Amino acid sequence: MKTDHEVAVIGTGFAGLGMAIGLEREGERDYAVYERADSLGGTWRDNHYPGCGCDIPTPLYSFSFAPNPEWSYLYARHDEIRAYLERCADEFGVRDRITFGNGVGTAAWHDAGPGEAAGHWRLTLDDGTTRTARVLVAGIGGLNRPSLPDIEGLEDFGGPIMHSAAWDHSVDLAGKRVAVIGTGASAIQLIPEIAAETAHVDVFQRTAPWVMPRLDFKIRPWMKTLFRRLPIAQRALRGLIWSLQETVAVPLTKQPKLTKPLEWVGRAHMRRAISDRELRRRVTPGYSVGCKRILPSNSYYPALARNDVDVVSDPITRITRAGIETATGELREADVIVCATGFDIREALEQGEVKGRGGVALGARWAERIEAHRGTMMSGFPNLFILSGPNTGTGNMSQVFMIESQINFVQKAREATAEEV
Repeated sequence: MKTDHEVAVIGTGFAGLGMAIGLEREGERDYAVYERADSLGGTWRDNHYPGCGCDIPTPLYSFSFAPNPEWSYLYARHDEIRAYLERCADEFGVRDRITFGNGVGTAAWHDAGPGEAAGHWRLTLDDGTTRTARVLVAGIGGLNRPSLPDIEGLEDFGGPIMHSAAWDHSVDLAGKRVAVIGTGASAIQLIPEIAAETAHVDVFQRTAPWVMPRLDFKIRPWMKTLFRRLPIAQRALRGLIWSLQETVAVPLTKQPKLTKPLEWVGRAHMRRAISDRELRRRVTPGYSVGCKRILPSNSYYPALARNDVDVVSDPITRITRAGIETATGELREADVIVCATGFDIREALEQGEVKGRGGVALGARWAERIEAHRGTMMSGFPNLFILSGPNTGTGNMSQVFMIESQINFVQKAREATAEEV
């Protein structure tokens, strides 16, 4: 049986797009990319809240084979990253291989039957049509299923509620009382932005993050010229950033005592922006650096120090029509609630129905423990590769670097099995 495609790719974020480009670069033409949305971009299409940007230096948060000498800042903003992905799709000629508005609803593995040379994946698309492919690459990522908090009365609130990953720009925050639930990577970017226009912001914090200085700067015209004329200079910068990011992994994983200097930096960063001792106490983490993702920001602590911003560390008991009630019985009135509460990683990885050999569902396989060989492959699911899979999201390294490493692994695996087909 001849399959419709040698390779089927799901998604058009950094993972899916990177896989498509990798196939093009190695000369593979028999592939297709399926995208449920009407445009590409993945995380950088879906997330567009105020202040949205990268928290990894962009020379490393980009494809090694597609350096961009035109970044405006060391830490690129949302619009530039989205434009970079669009440009990569065009420059490497993969856009015409993408089917937009028609995602993969189910995928099932079929072992080789009578007269069939090899097993294959049978895909059922959203429009009901089916496609077959020998290899299936899922570049769906883990940041596409917003997780709303399980709080009593959430549906009773009288004003707008939105998740940071589904920002509603039609909601005017000017002069409003806004409650932000969460203090993770998205929250520390959006809180300083909205605090400048709102009447008041309540930041509901469950666990304080470690926030470090963000060594950001504007890329000057002479630097862009240097990167264009001498590409090795930008590669050297990328190598330096990679080395620094990897160095952080040593104290985080091997020598926890070496994290103390990082804590000193974080505390000093906090003291420079916050003079109120009680506020400093509330926003000081009660755990060692590295237990959660370290967040870079120069504007988060100054925002918390504003007179019109309060950090609420009391647990939330319920949400009423008028606002949020805490465990102390206090009602914090709000006009708008913003849930910066992260993503449902399990649901994201299990989206759609994926069945491997013997009809075993991926969700059932991962019911007790989510794991995969090198975060990419699983026994019982032949020729299935998951990019940004289990345990690939490290706390110190660029996810794009990890994705590119996985793409190289997929290509080597395909080469190793080519003679068997």
